[in-house]
Parts: sequence; C-alpha cells; structure tokens
Amino acid sequence: MAKAIVVLGDSISAGYGIEVQQGWVALLQKKLADRHSPYVISNESISGDTSAGGLARIDQALARHKPNIVLLELGGNDGLRGLSPQEMKANLTEIVRRSQKAGAQVMLLAMRIPPNYGKRYIEMFYDIYPQLAAELKIPYVPFILEEVALKPELMQADGLHPNALGQPAIAEKIWSHLQPLLK
Repeated sequence: MAKAIVVLGDSISAGYGIEVQQGWVALLQKKLADRHSPYVISNESISGDTSAGGLARIDQALARHKPNIVLLELGGNDGLRGLSPQEMKANLTEIVRRSQKAGAQVMLLAMRIPPNYGKRYIEMFYDIYPQLAAELKIPYVPFILEEVALKPELMQADGLHPNALGQPAIAEKIWSHLQPLLK
C-alpha cells in the first residue's frame, strides 16, 4: 500500500530556476522508486513561501495527502525578510504539531541565510532549527545546502538557489537522514 511523504517548502524544494525533475525532491522520489519503496512524495513547496505561508497551507496538505512523513523546509524566506526568529519558530512549531496530530512524522530541513544579515541575526535564525528539533523530539537535517552553497558551480547566478548540478548533493544529504523514518 502506498505511503505518503509531503514536502512543505519554499523555492529550494520547489526547484526554482531548474526543471522540476532535476530538483532534490524528484531525485529523492527516484531513489524511493529504485528501491521499490511504498512511499510517494507530494511536493507542496512554493517559491517565496515563509513559515507563515506554510502554516496557512498545512491543514489542506495534510487533508489532501494524509502523509506518513512531512519534510519541513521553511524559514529561509523568513530570514531573508528579516522576520523575527521567534515568530518563525512559533510557526514551524505549529506546523509540526498539526502534522503530528494528523499522524505524520516530521523531519525539519534546516536553512541558513547569507552572511550580509549580520552574525547575531544569522546565529539566532539558524539556532531555531536544532532548538525546535530538540524541544519537539523530531529529527532535523543540518543546513541542507552545506555541500552546495559555497561552490559557485553548483549555484545559480543569484547565489541563493542551487542549480541542477547541486541537487544530487542535497538529495543525498536528506536521504541519509530520511532512511530511519522509512522503516
């Protein structure tokens, strides 16, 4: 019987600037299919989305897909807009709680923002992910673009979005953390 994974994210998960089938979500689906896994991924990611946008959409996504697993990749746009890390944390917490209440396991995918936002804000922003994972006892993937972000050949010209060449590294990183949830 098919099992569902929902990816709730922003442009990083929506495949901004590349063909959708080249994105990490599609590459992860291919890994699952190659292993004859019962899991099917539904990508509910929207470029430019914030944690507030994800919170506004989560109930509909949960009702539509009835996921076993939710991969939550939001917050980057909150950071880029200089929004309060505490507000982001509250929104992500509520998304996790609603997902768990609907019977889904949640895995948080952590993002970082560019250095021009100042050290204090960047650290406050990033620290939300491990704090939230610990408080809610959910797994999280540290900065998902870690192997990609500082390599210009793996990034689009905007310096924010990975190109098609960077997607396999993202998929591999997430895959290594996702496997325990699939059992």
